[in-house]
Amino acid sequence: MTDRNLEVHDEGALSSRGSAGDFPDAELPPPELDPEWPELLAYLLEERGFDFHGYKPASLARRIRKRMEAVQLQSFRMYQDYLQAHPAEFATLFNTILINVTGFFRDPVAWDAVRSKALPEILASKSQEDPIRAWSAGCASGEEAYTIAMLLAEELGPDQFQRRVKIYATDVDDDALNTARHAAYTERQIEGVPPELLAKYFEHVDGIYTFRKEARRQVIFGRHDLINDAPISRVDLLTCRNTLMYLNSETQARVLTRLHFALNPGGFLLLGRAETLMTHGHTFVPVDFKRRLSRKGIGHSGRDLPLPLVERPRRGEGSALERISSAALEASPVAQIVVDPGGELVTVNERARELFGLFRDDVGRPLRDLQLSYRPVELRSLVERVDSERRPVLVRDIEWRGRQGELRWLDLHVAPLLERDGVILGTILTFHDATAHRQLQRDLEQSHQELETAYEELQSTNEELETTNEELQSTVEELETTNEELQSTNEELETINEELQSTNEELQSLNDELRQRGRELDMSNAFLQSVLSSLQGGVAVVDNELRILAWNRQAMELWGLREEEVDGKHLLNLDIGLPLEQLRPMLRSCLSGESDGQSASLKAINRRGRTIQCQVTCTPLSDGSDGVRGAILLMEDSTDGKS
Repeated sequence: MTDRNLEVHDEGALSSRGSAGDFPDAELPPPELDPEWPELLAYLLEERGFDFHGYKPASLARRIRKRMEAVQLQSFRMYQDYLQAHPAEFATLFNTILINVTGFFRDPVAWDAVRSKALPEILASKSQEDPIRAWSAGCASGEEAYTIAMLLAEELGPDQFQRRVKIYATDVDDDALNTARHAAYTERQIEGVPPELLAKYFEHVDGIYTFRKEARRQVIFGRHDLINDAPISRVDLLTCRNTLMYLNSETQARVLTRLHFALNPGGFLLLGRAETLMTHGHTFVPVDFKRRLSRKGIGHSGRDLPLPLVERPRRGEGSALERISSAALEASPVAQIVVDPGGELVTVNERARELFGLFRDDVGRPLRDLQLSYRPVELRSLVERVDSERRPVLVRDIEWRGRQGELRWLDLHVAPLLERDGVILGTILTFHDATAHRQLQRDLEQSHQELETAYEELQSTNEELETTNEELQSTVEELETTNEELQSTNEELETINEELQSTNEELQSLNDELRQRGRELDMSNAFLQSVLSSLQGGVAVVDNELRILAWNRQAMELWGLREEEVDGKHLLNLDIGLPLEQLRPMLRSCLSGESDGQSASLKAINRRGRTIQCQVTCTPLSDGSDGVRGAILLMEDSTDGKS
């Protein structure tokens, strides 16, 4: 059951859109004839807590079949399996069933009637200090509740409004309630708000209109199911629009009795355009029949109409003994249900109502019409068996998932109620909650298994410890032997350490000598660089493979190549203006030791691009033992008498 505002397409009727294609409703079988229909409703209640049993079956089935058509399924059982495999489908289904249509000042003439007829009488009946309570049942995203807030704030002024008014806004849709609590709406959603009220009660930021906090504090949002939850009491103005039209007549009567109970004497009720109170004229008096505004019947002052949950005494229950028996059954901590020989419920105690979601109004109904008749176990066959055999039946370990989703285990005892002459008066069904016992039994079995496992592990561990002890004894002997070996090794290491210290001293001495030689070599290199830089001509020193070993500054001035650019490169591969290929014979002669030196005058192009006459002298580079390790080339510009 939902108490959202539901859209009305035609006055007094649902939309004619078909749910199974475009066929009219007359071509669809009534859902009550389909054995899969009650199973689907029970599944929706069990899985999501939505109780649709009070809805008109034809209207509800039309909307469910619309979703079945969308996912291309033909039976309620197939759709139930689809819901189980695709949990996201629940949201789409509920949005299809519970059409969430609301708005600020929706149906303005109805709100004009509230402003001109209901509010003046409510305020006139109260003193300046009396509280004023309103209830928006099925508030959806909150527009209707905030509409009531604006009307009362305009009538009372801001100070009295904040001090005296409480507006309760309820719905079964948690998502809608979260939206309502934020009180933030788009420009399209606030189209129905008069401009003067929009400027007074809303803050506008970046296209979003937010209801002002000082008025928002008086609106209290909460989840509430009109069919199953107790009503809010002492209400002066109650709006429940376009919800009753989707309920069957029995559920409508139950809800209207709750709404009547909720209202203060003379309190006002506003329904939707498609809803009427023609059959409830003795409880509600029309104030504006066309606008569906009525008030609590004048003849019913105070609380003279009881809640539907209160069961009236039956005939024959007037004696004190019977009242005590009834009270004892009601106070029993176990769930108990009594069925008469005709199969109708005679008594349902408080624990049974709480456990199975039953109501006092269910007393007098046939057992076969209740969901309890087949869930959590088939009761009708058990009752028939007890009636025929005249002896009790015990059924253990019945699995039952409560309304909050908790799993319970029940033991059912079905027993006949017999008079002394053997005439059966009825059948009593007693449900014992065996959840704790079953859990203890499971824990005991698990503990027993764990104990056996622990004992086996203990035996295995004991054997392992004995083996480990033997291994430890062997290890001790090995450690003693190893200790002796380590002592011998330690003595050897001490000897090696002394040798290493001696070797270290020798290496230190050699290192000092190498440093001295390095310094001498650095001095020699510096001297050689000084000599090469002091020469007037360019100097190139090559090894036996004609790779450059030295290249002075004058050579760089001649040919434009720095020392780092030619270092290690082949002489004949250098890209300079000197015809190096013509030097090959001269170099070969010097490197082979056939000549002590040769000269040649060659035309060349210096780094500036000028043609010069270059005098090249090639001498062998001796290694100090009559061997040749390379050659020295002296290159001088002899153009115009230059030496």
